[in-house]
Amino acid sequence: MLFINASQQFEKGKRQNTLREGEDGELNDIRRIIDTYQYRPQHIERYARRVSMEEIERNGYNLNVSRYVSTSDDEIQIDLAEVNKKLVVINESIRTHTDAHNAFLKELGLEPI
Repeated sequence: MLFINASQQFEKGKRQNTLREGEDGELNDIRRIIDTYQYRPQHIERYARRVSMEEIERNGYNLNVSRYVSTSDDEIQIDLAEVNKKLVVINESIRTHTDAHNAFLKELGLEPI
């Protein structure tokens, strides 16, 4: 079964959204939907995907398009070990500079921070 999620393929309007036209006057959004349906590609990232009946059965015969074709962007992966290393370096720099600053304050007869 082919699922096409064309929910992002439109131009936002005040009262009504419209499908966008191409330079030749043809509706590009409709053309893309038709081409996808006609040629039935295995997968188009965040747009269309062919799904087996077995997968549909595993999903309790749920035919919600977004279950099979998500339009959301992948989350950015953060390397927590690398972030931790950077924070350790930053904290050490703060400590070093604070000590130097306090030495100047001491020379001036002021309270260190």
